[in-house]
Amino acid sequence: MPARDRFHQAVRHALEKDGWVITHDPLRLDFGQEDAYIDLGAERMIAAERGEEKIAVEIKSFLEHSRIHAMELAAGQYVFYRALLRQYEPARSLILALPHSAYLFVRESAMAQILVEAENIRLVSFDPEAEEIMEWKS
Repeated sequence: MPARDRFHQAVRHALEKDGWVITHDPLRLDFGQEDAYIDLGAERMIAAERGEEKIAVEIKSFLEHSRIHAMELAAGQYVFYRALLRQYEPARSLILALPHSAYLFVRESAMAQILVEAENIRLVSFDPEAEEIMEWKS
């Protein structure tokens, strides 16, 4: 099993505060001899007629020297996990969780925006100290 991201617990607590129930920590995708692990699986009830919303959350700290390089790595992992989820658990949406400062960078960077829009990357920003969700972008 892979090591947890530095902000793993902060994101878990933020999602719980936001009404999500953590169902998997981590969410294991079993492909026989190979497994993949997405940081968290969560669900919450939405309007009674719509049922449950299920998400998988991949957490990234963006503590690398280059934020563009961090975005390259995060996007590659996101695309990989999204493809696996489509096969393994198609009802679950993938979300990329970023600290709010990294989220602001992604929103302001032309290169990052091209990637987010082209790959339809769903984002959530969080405050690691307050352990709260700041903003969702779907």
